[in-house]
Amino acid sequence: MENFELFGNIEQGKNFLESTKTGKFLFSFVISYTETCEIPGITFAGADKDSIQFTPPADAEYLHYGYCKTIDKIPMTPDGKPTPGLLTKAALESASIPHLTINAGSKVSPQLPFIDTGMTFGKNISTQDAMTDSQVSHAVDYGRIVGRSMASLTDCLVIGESIPGGTTTALAVLKALGFDAKVSSSIPNNPIELKNQIVSSALGRIDSEHPYSIVAKVGDPMIPFVAGMLSSASNVSKVMLAGGTQMAAVLAFASKIGFNEENSAIGTTSYITNDDTANFTHLITEIADIPAISVNPGLETSQYSGLKAFSEGFAKEGVGAGGSIISSMIKTGNNSVKFLEIAEKEYHRLFTSL
Repeated sequence: MENFELFGNIEQGKNFLESTKTGKFLFSFVISYTETCEIPGITFAGADKDSIQFTPPADAEYLHYGYCKTIDKIPMTPDGKPTPGLLTKAALESASIPHLTINAGSKVSPQLPFIDTGMTFGKNISTQDAMTDSQVSHAVDYGRIVGRSMASLTDCLVIGESIPGGTTTALAVLKALGFDAKVSSSIPNNPIELKNQIVSSALGRIDSEHPYSIVAKVGDPMIPFVAGMLSSASNVSKVMLAGGTQMAAVLAFASKIGFNEENSAIGTTSYITNDDTANFTHLITEIADIPAISVNPGLETSQYSGLKAFSEGFAKEGVGAGGSIISSMIKTGNNSVKFLEIAEKEYHRLFTSL
């Protein structure tokens, strides 16, 4: 496993990789939404402001069909760089890892079978509370039910997400829970000042130290839902949180409601762990005694500029890409050279059929 780097609880990380080698993986894809993403300049997760709401359902559709139904093309940045879902799809398919979509507050429903939680999207945290305390409670309860059910079907439950603007709400939750967080961005020139302004105004509204109340004020629906999934699933199977900053916020909230650290890991790309504008690996060790597994997908040597862009700071992670690639490599024994081949084949399919 020469393409993996371990941080945090390294011994447990080695055990996690070893114990999942012969097991079954199941990928759960949680789609959600926060109106915070509609603030100009905060995210690249969509071609423009109006199309951002379609990014989560379109990511889900692309993973299932290889194309989208709610929009004409796969989700892209304004200048045409593809969703990190391309990496996820290539990883899952090459290893025959099944997946399910869960709607946990997406503004638009995907056109495919999915688990529906009845949750609504989060509000813009710069101007109002994201949710009510009871909505957070609902999210945790439903997350626990879904997590337990899905974990019982597999040896390792991998959880990914798509929520545009989610690094900003994640930053607010991490800071509100007392962590000195610096977070990544889907944009190479991380809009740190803008994020900090939004977070500062949101933190000013916090009037309770209760974790549910904090997430209700400054978070988004994905965070309590996935934390609920982790809390129950980690008692049944191994769980890998697939993602960067947002999953750090999930972990921080989960540490308040309880989960099994021995069965848990976080999996991401080296583009997150090497991001100088963030402090991801330090953050994880502060939050919980679990391993962080980082994979270098080798995209910097790609012949396609759209794939190379991930290694240059665009998107970096998302749609559970890192965790999916790690799971795929564990299951197949492929390295990053082989993975790059697979990803390039998918890129070629997409962009020659447009």
